[in-house]
Amino acid sequence: MNNLDDKIKSALEDNINITESDKNQVWKKIETGLYSNKNSNFKRIHFKRRSFINLVATAAVIAILFVGSKTKVGHAIVTQIKDLFVPEKQITQEIEGEKEKTNMNLHQSLKSNYIIYVDEERYEFIDGEEVDKIIMKDKPDNIPEVSMDIQQLIDRSPEDVIKDLELQIQGKYEIVHGPETIREPINGFTIRALSGQKWDSLVIKIYVLSNEQQGSFIITQHYFLEAAEGHGVRFDEMVKEFKIVK
Repeated sequence: MNNLDDKIKSALEDNINITESDKNQVWKKIETGLYSNKNSNFKRIHFKRRSFINLVATAAVIAILFVGSKTKVGHAIVTQIKDLFVPEKQITQEIEGEKEKTNMNLHQSLKSNYIIYVDEERYEFIDGEEVDKIIMKDKPDNIPEVSMDIQQLIDRSPEDVIKDLELQIQGKYEIVHGPETIREPINGFTIRALSGQKWDSLVIKIYVLSNEQQGSFIITQHYFLEAAEGHGVRFDEMVKEFKIVK
């Protein structure tokens, strides 16, 4: 029995969540099976721009055939794959001291290899050439920009990127917090800056994380001081749902 199987069995016995690394290993095994010519039960399947829904369905079927849906290991694999890619999920978040249930919809960026869940009731996801944007719907003209940008730099480390961003921000904003290393809502770095202390003072909040190769993802939030407990919290909840998909 290999190391991954041991970890899955141990997780089931000890009631411990399987890690993202374990999920990636499972996914690689499924992909290997899909492209293998040794197994006569499968034909070669080409994934070009297949939707995540079809991809999940295929992966679940392969996992069932490989390890058996009635086994605990097989059930755990299928469940976690489905949980990672469900097209819609509901979260509970605290907005200005009140608990609120929010429906989130899956969005994918094929060019940058990530998925994120977006509150489509309030925001629109725009798939750009170099930068993807999540913008506020029906924004009143009398308030500053409310948006979140997602950009990938394929050849720069998070450590280098956050240093450059710190220098850029210090010359433009009155108050700067960070940079600092964080584990929530992502594992990486963050820096936050304000243009002042008025209700409409501009706020910029940046997260930098590894793209799990040689580069980085930069997630940049724009809102205003009075919106910190509203849009700021909602953006962070969406950042929690950001996942890199290879």
